[in-house]
Amino acid sequence: MTQDTDIGGQGHTFPHTRLSAVRSLSSPDASIRRRGYETLVACYWKPVYKYIRLKWLADNEEAKDLTQTFFAHALEKEVLARYEPGRAAFRTYLRTCLDSFVMNERKASTRLKRGGDRPLLSLDYSAADVELSFHPASGNEDPDEYFRREWTRSVFEQAVERLRAFLAASQKHVPLALFERYDLSQRRADERLTYDDLAREFNLPVTQVTNFLALARREFRRAVMDTLRDLTGSDEEFREEAARLM
Repeated sequence: MTQDTDIGGQGHTFPHTRLSAVRSLSSPDASIRRRGYETLVACYWKPVYKYIRLKWLADNEEAKDLTQTFFAHALEKEVLARYEPGRAAFRTYLRTCLDSFVMNERKASTRLKRGGDRPLLSLDYSAADVELSFHPASGNEDPDEYFRREWTRSVFEQAVERLRAFLAASQKHVPLALFERYDLSQRRADERLTYDDLAREFNLPVTQVTNFLALARREFRRAVMDTLRDLTGSDEEFREEAARLM
């Protein structure tokens, strides 16, 4: 039986017994370890790539190579599996491992090029570069804080994908369309849609628009919690990150 805990008294619950992606890295089952690794790569590769561009002043191609080889190295040497909950947040541990890796790679100048012996990750660097242009780091921004900010952005991106998959599988296409239209569209404040606008556009009563958006937002919060659970190594770390994000 799964026990739930309320985050901040706002109805954001999470299952205590869920095996996170972080914890699955030490599983004796290779398939479970692989799924955990893939989950972590999906959320962390953009923050890693952008952080390398910022802190290490790497150009596009070098940052791509370092991102690829860091995750390949982490899998091959089981670096991330050595994380010890309670000593630091997992994202802090990963960033520390990344700094050490980049430093060693630059000192040795023996970085493997893409297409070498290590597995090539399928990553959309063009999308990351577009995001860099829209959300650049300020000249005096602390790289560690920048990494945390980009990690937060990635958590929400992954949660949106979880939400889309869940609502599509549940045949809740209208709540999803309303959520994307109202909450995800990038609009200036003076162009902000109203619920009346949505009601006319979707041919729905305003009350139905309200109910559908409430449903989608509730499921989005759940998706954020599920994503965060995957990316933390202990209940304490999860609660601290959830309280900060929510």
